[in-house]
Amino acid sequence: MQTEEAQKGKTTAIVAYLTLVGCLIAITMNLEPKNTFARFHIRQAFGIHILFHAMAIVATYAGIAVASATTVLYLLYMAMWIFGFVQALNLSTKPLPFLGPLFQKWFTFIN
Repeated sequence: MQTEEAQKGKTTAIVAYLTLVGCLIAITMNLEPKNTFARFHIRQAFGIHILFHAMAIVATYAGIAVASATTVLYLLYMAMWIFGFVQALNLSTKPLPFLGPLFQKWFTFIN
């Protein structure tokens, strides 16, 4: 990835990791001009946020929303969030382990 393009998309990429609303704001920020670095991180952040909310809903309705299950869920979410956020700060496009390539494939509507 070119450093100049990554530098231009850094702010948008960082905003994407700031809650699900921040991710939606980053999508609109990246409409014009489009930046491939920002798009990569928007997809990663969107996947992290959607996965967290989906797992929280499943845990609640499955009746396993106890302290130990929610603690594991939050720790997993924070680990993924920190990994992605640090990659955005370092101008890197290293995807999340296991799920990162899938997020890039699933969320192609984010361009």
